[in-house]
Amino acid sequence: MDESPASYIHLQVHRLIEECLVLKMSKEECMEALSKHANIKPAVTSTVWTELEKENPGFFQVYYHNHRTSSSAPAPSTPPAGRERRIKALISNYSDPASSSSD
Repeated sequence: MDESPASYIHLQVHRLIEECLVLKMSKEECMEALSKHANIKPAVTSTVWTELEKENPGFFQVYYHNHRTSSSAPAPSTPPAGRERRIKALISNYSDPASSSSD
């Protein structure tokens, strides 16, 4: 991948979306969280999410199936307050170059 600012932003949004997926967030929840906590426009998050869906259709098929199944469960695996704390911590890690590892 090239080293343009757009590529860097795409990679950072990609990584944050992956963390949202770990937290079992929907696309809409992820867009809202990244907008609120990382000042990332929902259209950017949505575009990157859609690209990930195209690159990994099998993963997302299972993810959406499991997300629908767990949505009908009585309690989420990560309470909303816990999600918010984790998102804030993740974003502070990604926004602080000293704390990110070199890939």
